[in-house]
Amino acid sequence: GSMYGLIAIGYTMVYGIVQLINFAHGEIFMTGAFGAFTVYFYILPDGTAMTVAIPLMLIGGGLVAVLIAVGAERFAYRPLRGAPRLAPLITAI
Repeated sequence: GSMYGLIAIGYTMVYGIVQLINFAHGEIFMTGAFGAFTVYFYILPDGTAMTVAIPLMLIGGGLVAVLIAVGAERFAYRPLRGAPRLAPLITAI
């Protein structure tokens, strides 16, 4: 339930600031999960204690999600700031 809440707050904040619904929240959230997965299975050595692994997974997942989100904003949304309302909506879908 907390994940649904976080995504709902993200939708609300983006719509309140940019006045555009960004449908990429789920994809960005998913890439963060894959970042955490990659940290756990490919970067950390076998037998790492969970008290060490979980914070590193959170950092890795957050870093991947932030990089993807900043890249999407920089290359997909920023060039369309002054465009008519339909172009950013199509980009968000």
